[in-house]
Amino acid sequence: MRAIISDIHGNLEALEAVLSEIKSKGITEIYCLGDIIGYGPNPRECIDLVMENCQVTILGNHDQAALFDPDGFNAGAERAIFWTRTMLEQGDPNGNENRWEFLGELPRMKREEPFLFVHGSARNPLNEYVFPEDVYNQRKMERIFGLVDNFCFQGHTHIPGVFTEDYNFYSPDEIGHQFQLETNKVLVNVGSVGQPRDGNPKASYVVIEDRTVHFCRTGYDFEKTIAKIYPIPDLDNFLGDRLRDGR
Repeated sequence: MRAIISDIHGNLEALEAVLSEIKSKGITEIYCLGDIIGYGPNPRECIDLVMENCQVTILGNHDQAALFDPDGFNAGAERAIFWTRTMLEQGDPNGNENRWEFLGELPRMKREEPFLFVHGSARNPLNEYVFPEDVYNQRKMERIFGLVDNFCFQGHTHIPGVFTEDYNFYSPDEIGHQFQLETNKVLVNVGSVGQPRDGNPKASYVVIEDRTVHFCRTGYDFEKTIAKIYPIPDLDNFLGDRLRDGR
């Protein structure tokens, strides 16, 4: 079995809960599809846990923004990235040096046939969103599926589900929270650990068992995370409020 997590966004409470649940299932192989940081109040701690627990980690757009510049970010996300960068520059010099080195060496994709792992999409591994409504954009979906040999796992939208080669999207609820990988190409969005946006506040991740993908949700103390966000001027209160509703 293998667990796949993504979009932690500095949410330590969610990450700790997910890692604890993964370990309770006897799973020792964990892949992270990026965006360890950004938005949340615990960037250092989340990077450390990913370094300690994940065998493969992919670069996310927020991770890259901390390394370079937050290109195309809205004002709130940009302030959060600059604050995150400050947290990774001040105090704990040895630890921060290791964290920067780790982020700087992350690949943009990982291929392990029959699987492809990216943050955004097979076409643009870092920045392209593939939303459920994109099934109506046939040209976009054709081009993305054309770059996938078999099964692509991704994050970025914070919305879990499965895109099939006949241009349909299935939420976990619609497929009984599991999906069988067969011969047809599929894109699997694993959702977000630290900032779900599908109306469910529980942290999202997936487990691959043989050829079956299990969509998992884990409750955590989001009020504790929110209480950390509110006092930080550079993190908008909305970044905390949205955790209650999973939006």
